[in-house]
Amino acid sequence: MCSILVTGANRGIGLGLVKHLLSNQAFNVENVFATCRDMGKAKELMELKKNPQLHILEADLIDHGSFFNLASQVSNIVKDKGLNVLINNAGISSKFTRIGLVKSEDLLNHFKINTIGPIMLTQALLPLLKMASDKNKSATGVNKAVIVNISSILGSITKNDQGGFYPYRTSKTAINVATKSLSVDLKSNGILAVSIHPGWVKTAMGGANAPLEVEQSITGICNFLKNIDQSHNGGFYDFEGKVLPW
Repeated sequence: MCSILVTGANRGIGLGLVKHLLSNQAFNVENVFATCRDMGKAKELMELKKNPQLHILEADLIDHGSFFNLASQVSNIVKDKGLNVLINNAGISSKFTRIGLVKSEDLLNHFKINTIGPIMLTQALLPLLKMASDKNKSATGVNKAVIVNISSILGSITKNDQGGFYPYRTSKTAINVATKSLSVDLKSNGILAVSIHPGWVKTAMGGANAPLEVEQSITGICNFLKNIDQSHNGGFYDFEGKVLPW
């Protein structure tokens, strides 16, 4: 039985992940922690509240000081079993921005939410991830301990042939670097770290013209995570498990 925490679960990919995890027994889920900034505005997520596996918690990725309180709330539920999977999904995206229109506040805001937030939340939850890893020494992947950073192909330097998107691209490239560092730093603890590009998905962020439905992306991500092992550690993958270039 594993416990999974998903940030940004009020809509889009985050909400889709929560729904999939609650309805799909392949993960043998004991607890699903779903975070959102404001429960009062997370109507669709709150409708799932009656599920005993689901624990809805408020978290703002800009308020890094609140992360240890969040970790304490998770700890009170998982006890000595720890947290098996952290999915850093919450994020923001600016419009297509050329160099002449870039604003420093947009760059800073993207880094606060897309890069610094996931890093600091991982730090706060690390004792619980280590606990899960120690508790399941003979297991691997989601049955042990995994950090998943939801990134984007727009964070790939190699694949950048269109320019623009300065705030979003740079923040996602940065979280990819953080993923690599986590994979190195936590290898001895048996904790895996991967970056995943969910595809261009029909969400509030992706827009109506995106070719992928949420469920397509979510199904691919979950199928990949079910089979994740040490060979994937520190890698960058798309939602179908294909290796992407940095």
